[in-house]
Amino acid sequence: MNPSLTPVLTITRPTVEEAASMWELVQQSTLDKNSAYKYVMMCTYFAETCVVAKENDHVVGFITGFIPPEKRDVVFVWQIGVASSQRGKGVGSKMLHALIEHEACKDVNYVEATVTPSNKASQALFRRLARDYMTNCFIGTGFKSSLFPEDGHEEERCFRIGPLK
Repeated sequence: MNPSLTPVLTITRPTVEEAASMWELVQQSTLDKNSAYKYVMMCTYFAETCVVAKENDHVVGFITGFIPPEKRDVVFVWQIGVASSQRGKGVGSKMLHALIEHEACKDVNYVEATVTPSNKASQALFRRLARDYMTNCFIGTGFKSSLFPEDGHEEERCFRIGPLK
């Protein structure tokens, strides 16, 4: 393959114009389906704590996250989506590292996320993040399944990675 044609992965803050691509990635996955409005809002009001991964200017991955008002040393990762063509290539890890390095996360010492027991890929991703930072990965109670109105929604366990510094 010609090296100049090798796809390059870039990770940036999302623009509102990329919200639809983020939503489309979710529709092609097993992630919880949110409205397109959620992605527009995240790209508008929380872009500093979100990232998109692009290959040849096409969105192939994203993270939506935010810093909870009552926990300024935490970035909460709401959703991670990676295109099926990119899975197994470390895109999720690269995006998490890029998110942590954002200026908006300069005071962040912990990454938190909720993960269902059946989501082994996300569990492995957050455990790998803890190893990368040579820190702890605490797993505790997140949200009981009874909190979700739809039948069959699993409990969400809270993964807390840190301290990062």
